Amino acid sequence: MQKTFRAISLSHKSAPVEIREVIALDEGSIHSLLLKLKDFFSITDTLILSTCNRTEVYYSHEIDLNEEIIKLIGLEKGLTNVVDYMDYFKIHNDDRDAIDHLFRVSMGLEAQVVGDMQISNQVKRAYQASADLDMAGPFLHRLMHMIFFTSKRLVQETAFRDGAASISYAAVELIEELTSNTYQPRVLLIGVGEIGEDVAKNMVHIPDAKVTITNRTFERAKALADEMGFEVIPFENCFEAMKEADVIVSSIMKSEPFITKSLVSKMEIHSYKLFVDLSVPRSIETNLEEIPGVMLYNVDNIRSKATETLEKRLASIPQVERIINESIEDFFNWKKEMMVSPTINKLKNALEQIRQEEMERFLKNADEAQIAIIDKITKSMMQKILKVPVVQLRAACQRDDADKMIDILSDLFDLEKDQEKKA
Repeated sequence: MQKTFRAISLSHKSAPVEIREVIALDEGSIHSLLLKLKDFFSITDTLILSTCNRTEVYYSHEIDLNEEIIKLIGLEKGLTNVVDYMDYFKIHNDDRDAIDHLFRVSMGLEAQVVGDMQISNQVKRAYQASADLDMAGPFLHRLMHMIFFTSKRLVQETAFRDGAASISYAAVELIEELTSNTYQPRVLLIGVGEIGEDVAKNMVHIPDAKVTITNRTFERAKALADEMGFEVIPFENCFEAMKEADVIVSSIMKSEPFITKSLVSKMEIHSYKLFVDLSVPRSIETNLEEIPGVMLYNVDNIRSKATETLEKRLASIPQVERIINESIEDFFNWKKEMMVSPTINKLKNALEQIRQEEMERFLKNADEAQIAIIDKITKSMMQKILKVPVVQLRAACQRDDADKMIDILSDLFDLEKDQEKKA
């Protein structure tokens, strides 16, 4: 039975943040889930992508395992009612549909901020996690390298990746807008993972801001602070720093809220205090904005103000889609040729076996020079004999008519019988 590439997707387009944070998988959970898929279903081509905006599983298998995989995600997350979340998952059960979706996600077409460049690195890490566990076969290796090649084409040929319009940059633009009347706004960045680091680097767009960084791993925060010329404080001092800050940006991974209403209600808020939650699961309690003077934004309600950049990106979408379609066509042409590769190899082996048998039969008394000449001549003859059927097979692939040609060659040269002998 032929394998089908499929995708299971829960994203910002199908689920609100309170659902996404329940399903979101950290690195340990992804590793564990990959091993379960390998052990339970012997899946060889699998990719698990989990970001603040999406949790997706891509896999190749003969049968539809979508429901089983969603249940395994529930098991991994300790959810007894995962069936209640089924409707939030979008299923791509067709090869081309699933591959098209992975391309669109990887290029940033499906991102909350169109063209978000962070997704490229997230996809690369997901691929590396699969490769490390030997869960990326020839199919996935080829597909991912085609995706990386396509990503380079977008940079070189379009304006789709121009500018900085990621979620983190959108957060900085929001901060700039809301602190426009504040002299040297004090900004506290809590957590310097990928998004937190990106926010810190984008803070150059607010040159008069006084930025302080804190992180569980002090050395990482210090390295970034030194690079950017910001202040750094130990993580245990972040609650004191919140009292002084005008803006608090939290991007830490935590299973429960780190900044609570009871904590913030003890602070003196003279004019305003802006909280930006870039974590999934959320690290700031949603009822925080009930406190007078507090403004709270999360990944769902941040909207980019980089209109010029976004307009360029949106205008580039038809060109991006054309490049993606070209890459998908190239990939499917490769996939079709892979279907006939076993037949080509069987034919080569059958002809080589005949050649070797005849060489052995007629050259028993020949010297080395004679054997070398005959060997060269017969190899050349065999390559010329192979050329036409190989060309015809590949042409049949392009016509989606390879099955008939495979059957004809198999019958003509008794290829299946030849394989049985070897077995």
